[in-house]
Amino acid sequence: MNDQANSVDERYATTPATLSSWSRQDTTWMLGLFGTAIGAGTLFLPINAGLGGFWPLVILALLAFPMTFFAHRGLTRFVLSGREGSDITDVVEEHFGIKAGALITLLYFFAIFPILLIYSVALTNTVSSFMEHQLHILPPPRAILSFVLILGLLAVVRCGEQVIVKAMSLMVYPFIVALLFLAVYLVPHWNGGILSTASVVPAPSALLNTLWLAIPVMVFSFNHSPIISAFAVDQKRQYGAHADERSSQILSRAHLLMVVMVLFFVFSCVLTLSPAQLAEAKAQNLSILSYLANHFNNPTIAFAAPLIAFVAIAKSFLGHYIGASEGLKGLVLKSGRRPAPKALDRMTAAFMLVVCWIVATLNPSILGMIETLGGPIIASILFLMPMYAIRKVPAMAKYRGQASNVFVTAVGLVAITALVYSFMA
Repeated sequence: MNDQANSVDERYATTPATLSSWSRQDTTWMLGLFGTAIGAGTLFLPINAGLGGFWPLVILALLAFPMTFFAHRGLTRFVLSGREGSDITDVVEEHFGIKAGALITLLYFFAIFPILLIYSVALTNTVSSFMEHQLHILPPPRAILSFVLILGLLAVVRCGEQVIVKAMSLMVYPFIVALLFLAVYLVPHWNGGILSTASVVPAPSALLNTLWLAIPVMVFSFNHSPIISAFAVDQKRQYGAHADERSSQILSRAHLLMVVMVLFFVFSCVLTLSPAQLAEAKAQNLSILSYLANHFNNPTIAFAAPLIAFVAIAKSFLGHYIGASEGLKGLVLKSGRRPAPKALDRMTAAFMLVVCWIVATLNPSILGMIETLGGPIIASILFLMPMYAIRKVPAMAKYRGQASNVFVTAVGLVAITALVYSFMA
């Protein structure tokens, strides 16, 4: 094993890629990471965070960058610590053994797959609301609408991973401009909104309880862990021994971009809408963009907001499909079956289509799914597993003793305990 690792390191040392210049591929990945993260979670974040009050939102805003950057950097380093070409399911088996690898691969799949279900519901609701309120036409039956939408996204998936990443990065440019435009448009409509709760400083116990339950949603809102495995594999192929340094640079720029953009948008929304209106949006199971479209009489906003939501959710669906399919294929292969690659791809797509379609048709509460399925389960993979590996795996020993490890572990534990509480409440 050591000889093999040494030979790989020597080969990496001769890689032609350097860190002297920022490449177009680096920009593509930066925007791809941004595109995966900014989706349904972000579009529901103003609703959930705004309902918590002013001071919890301020604290969450301060925690956003370190909480997301350190966690995703840890997961990237975990994948990079494996053999060349190994994705996250292979690295888990390499470090923890076959049985532990199968268990964590199962957990990895169930951490990501519910997000596809969330996006399926959000996409169907967004298009249905757009047809009813903006186009003033009767939407088709929910079962038909959801089937057509999900089938269309899976048709894009068939083009391959690199096409997905490039398509997502291209969609990010107009999305950033549109999101920024909408946030600026709302500025003249600021009426205080959440500031009405700023004069009331919550008791420490109430504040901690609000933060405790809000962190899983914050984790989900900035999460792009499903694409981290493919990102790390590509960085290792491109930069070899320099992959850790360059991937950290890409991650830091991606997170800075998403935190600044998202928080400006969130604060613009919660300063425009009252807590009662945010509660109404939650009750209607709509994203903040769809609610804003129905709230304003401006025809531009009425049409632009749902379209922005559609693009955001669609591109995040594509990014998360990469991780979900990776996990499902890993489970199949670890069960001992060895289907042909094309057959495995078709089986995976068929499974995703059927389950996403059923859930989108049933229309469960999106925020409820995020709180109980999305964020907390992701936390075990994104926050805790890499920190455990740093303590136990020799290949990651060089990362021990960093203060960020304690911070990431604490956030992961908070998210998981919030899940336990939500089940017991």
